[in-house]
Amino acid sequence: MDPREQMDPEQLDSLSRAFSEQLLACLDACARGRRGLFSEAVNDDDEQSSWPQAARLRELAVALQSILALQQERNALCDEFLDLCTIHGESNPGERRLARAFLERIERAEVGDSSTGERTPW
Repeated sequence: MDPREQMDPEQLDSLSRAFSEQLLACLDACARGRRGLFSEAVNDDDEQSSWPQAARLRELAVALQSILALQQERNALCDEFLDLCTIHGESNPGERRLARAFLERIERAEVGDSSTGERTPW
C-alpha cells in the first residue's frame, strides 16, 4: 500500500468512535421498536418510516470497513453490524430482537471474541 493512501491513525480512531457512537444510538432506538436499521425501511412511501441516520450508519460502516481493509485492519463492531444487515427471511429474528441481542453482546464485550465460536447472534 502506498503510504500516501493511509489514513492518519487519529482520523481512523475518530471515524471508528463516530461509528460506534452512532451504532449504539441506532441499536437502542431499534431495540425500542424503530424499524429500518438492518435493512431499508419497509414502506418507502411513508415519510415516517424512513430512517436517514440508519442509512448513513450503513454507509459509514461500508466506508469504514473499506478503509480498514486497505490498512489490513478490522473493526469487529462494523463487521458484525454489516453481517447482521444481510440477515433477511421469514425464519430469521426481527430487527428488534437482533438489536437487543447485539447490544447485549456489546455490553458483555463478546463482539469480535473468537472464543465464542460460530453461533448465531440471536
